[in-house]
Amino acid sequence: MMHSVVLARRPQGNPVEADFAVREAPLPEVTEGWFLTRNTFVSLDAGFRNWMNEDSGDEVLPAMGLDEPVMGLVLAEVLESKNLDYAVGDKLMARFAWQTHSLSDGSDFIARLPAELEFNPSAYMGVLGDTGMSAYFGMTDIAKPTAEDCVLISGAGGAVGTIAGQIAKLSGARVVGIVGSQAKAGWLCDTLGYDAAVVRSGDTPLAEAISEACPNGVDVFFDNVGGQTLEAVISNMNHRGRLVLCGAISGYGVTPHGPNNLFELITKELSVEGFMTHFRHDRYDEAREQLSQWLREGVIQSPEHRLNGIENVGKAFADLFAGENFGKTVVAL
Repeated sequence: MMHSVVLARRPQGNPVEADFAVREAPLPEVTEGWFLTRNTFVSLDAGFRNWMNEDSGDEVLPAMGLDEPVMGLVLAEVLESKNLDYAVGDKLMARFAWQTHSLSDGSDFIARLPAELEFNPSAYMGVLGDTGMSAYFGMTDIAKPTAEDCVLISGAGGAVGTIAGQIAKLSGARVVGIVGSQAKAGWLCDTLGYDAAVVRSGDTPLAEAISEACPNGVDVFFDNVGGQTLEAVISNMNHRGRLVLCGAISGYGVTPHGPNNLFELITKELSVEGFMTHFRHDRYDEAREQLSQWLREGVIQSPEHRLNGIENVGKAFADLFAGENFGKTVVAL
């Protein structure tokens, strides 16, 4: 049997577990040109919240339908194939859906994995998957930190932020993270080697707290949050600083708070660049090999928040928005 997590209702603001339900159905028939996979891990990525609202479809993805499987990234192995491009046993990271099995004609977003996996399979959902690659491309292609820089990262305790900070540390930069709790702040510094952390829900206004943690200003900002966090950081940016826009979790599915100090982008001559990792699909092998080498050398870690069972996928997704995850969130199926 195939089990699917469907969108039971449209989330109102941040998603909760009750927005999702599990459905059971027979395994689909594999016809000419199609293949069936057995999915072993589901990756939980906050950005998919953006397409759960009605009429939220865009040039990237269509809006998700009610009572339809929720789109998401999975680690999969081909179980049966009548498609010449995919053989039984092929390992894939693919944008299918939150399901124990997936049927595809190969037109989905699919990245092939090595036949023999060197690391824990779940790592190919995290540090060696889209989240690790987001950190890699954002830091190495756009931010380009140096030992002279102060690098600030929002959502620093999440999947992308934990890797981005470690990559920035490799450059010799001073690295500061913005997080939602004292527990995460301590963990960032004690476990991942961040130099300092700012708790955004503390008593001190965020812009002031950032100034205290970054007394010489911010040279590079890697943003996963947007909204009021972005506004507070802009006021602390140094002249000709670089802002890398990777995510905006504060505005997913809700009316976002736009920064009211955008004129500072002009007066400070700041550079701002957003990016989408899947547009660099042709460089996945390059990114995965460099990240793998850092793992082999022990200079980066791959923190993971893991749950088990298809019935916990909805909860795991809701946990992201509640700040429960330390590192990458995955569900083993």
